[in-house]
Amino acid sequence: MNRLVFLLFLVVLLHANHATAQTESRTSQNVTFGPYEYEAKPDHDAFRSFNPRKAPQPGPLLLQKGDRLAICGDSITEQKMYSRLIETYLTACVPQLQITARQYGWSGEKTDGFLRRMEQDCLTFEPTVATLAYGMNDSRYRPFDATNGQWYRDHYTAIVRQFKDRDIRVVVGSPGCAGKIASWVKSRAGTLEQHNVHLCALRDIAMDVAEREQVRFADIFWPMYQAQIFAPEQHQATPERPYLVAGKDGIHPGWAGQVIMAWSMLRALGIDGEIGTIAVDATSGNVDASAGHQIDSFADGKLTLTSSRYPFCGPGAPNDHNSIRSGMTLVPFNDDLNRLILKVRTPASQDCRVTWGTVSRVYSAEQLTAGINLADEFPDNPFCDAFNRVSEAVGKKQAYETQQVKRDFHSRDAKSDFDAVVKRTEVIRAPLAQAIANSMQPVTHTISLELISEN
Repeated sequence: MNRLVFLLFLVVLLHANHATAQTESRTSQNVTFGPYEYEAKPDHDAFRSFNPRKAPQPGPLLLQKGDRLAICGDSITEQKMYSRLIETYLTACVPQLQITARQYGWSGEKTDGFLRRMEQDCLTFEPTVATLAYGMNDSRYRPFDATNGQWYRDHYTAIVRQFKDRDIRVVVGSPGCAGKIASWVKSRAGTLEQHNVHLCALRDIAMDVAEREQVRFADIFWPMYQAQIFAPEQHQATPERPYLVAGKDGIHPGWAGQVIMAWSMLRALGIDGEIGTIAVDATSGNVDASAGHQIDSFADGKLTLTSSRYPFCGPGAPNDHNSIRSGMTLVPFNDDLNRLILKVRTPASQDCRVTWGTVSRVYSAEQLTAGINLADEFPDNPFCDAFNRVSEAVGKKQAYETQQVKRDFHSRDAKSDFDAVVKRTEVIRAPLAQAIANSMQPVTHTISLELISEN
């Protein structure tokens, strides 16, 4: 009898195990596991609480010729700094794409705010591609909680889908980092570290929204947070002269932090960074240049070109957090986005002095054969004045766009006849947009090559 009971027990056990295996198989059939990858963390105490997901690599060029770009975000966008850098870059560095842009920044805005106004303020102008930078206000300046994370996910997803319904290509940007707890927010709570952990969590949620909706993602938080930790030492900051990547108030970055934002967005748009290549054979006298750069003459070591594509020129002091030039050192801006390469083949492997504008530098034959990046080696160059004229024109247009959207599109007149307000304000904006096109003129410049004799 005991033997019979034991055999029955075995039968029941085997059946249960088989049923469990079948259930597990059915349960996991439609589940995709992994990959579970994290960003590499620097060996520094400031990163101990952070475990950000690994961001995707930038894809191929998202932009198409003639695109109309909408740059959307909160007060950080309304600063008209990273948005100005993006539009200036697209105008001057890749003019062949013929991109036009509008900025739609609105101070204090969260994702729900833009969702409510995007139909009127943004979609009226039929953009074909859009960048989004939300999350700082969505964090509500307090420690992370799952409900708020879901709220952010839902509203960001709704924005993306509304763009996609119009066949508008999208870049979902993460929030940046905080350098201080916002002093003006009455409901703020928690420590600065908790706030940044929250912003990092929203970064991962924004990444997930982009992944699920099959659009691009721009990681702003992680490179900005790393810069915030390491830039002060990199740029010899002192208590009297601090280096504040997230800006003086800890929320609104100065020019250096804004460069990080522009760099992230431009990479997400698939910009390859090839401004041009100039090749010189000092032995045969043959010269060649890529599209956008016309060879005018080459004689006695002087190469004169006329270029319709500009390298990106960053003004400002190298160690100032409110400097574009300094911001370009916080990320590999020139390597990723600003490559104007000079290659020179010298006879007998001679070194060569290269003069471009008012600056001269000596390079070995090996360096010149591999190619030097003129934009990196010569930050003060013959394009700076022309580039600044484009930037100033972009700044004036974007300044009016803030007035147009915030003052005019939400005025009493707009409530009664929105189309009439659009028509009237577009008459004012049109010459400002035309001024950008007019500022973009070819630059004629000379590169002098002086072979250095061996002693």
